[in-house]
Amino acid sequence: MNKKEFTVFGMNMEIISIVYGIILITWGLVVTSLSGSNSITSLIPSIVGFPVFLLAVLALILPKLKKLLMHIIVIVGLIIFLGGLDFLRGFGSDNGVFSNFWASISKLMMLITGFIFSFLCVRSFIFIRKNRDH
Repeated sequence: MNKKEFTVFGMNMEIISIVYGIILITWGLVVTSLSGSNSITSLIPSIVGFPVFLLAVLALILPKLKKLLMHIIVIVGLIIFLGGLDFLRGFGSDNGVFSNFWASISKLMMLITGFIFSFLCVRSFIFIRKNRDH
């Protein structure tokens, strides 16, 4: 990692993306297991986490494609955040926000982490643009 690279806790965005992808994949598998769910929807965090993980690994392996791959990753991050916004729908429900605890907690996790991840991606892009050699 060079000095002109955006880092958080000493990790660049490719590593952060890999870690985030692993967290999402693990979350979906654990929630599915703990909840005893037979629904594919409980695996949504894993399903969206896999492309984040895979694209980040490819960004490390294929540095010439890094810019493209990281832009795709931020789009996936925004989709994760937007999907998490479904959590807010529970406030208008007669059953309440946590009527389905596992689904609600997953949506809330995706809302919060998707926002933070997307925010870090945007900060990274701004950092790169400001520090670009002309």
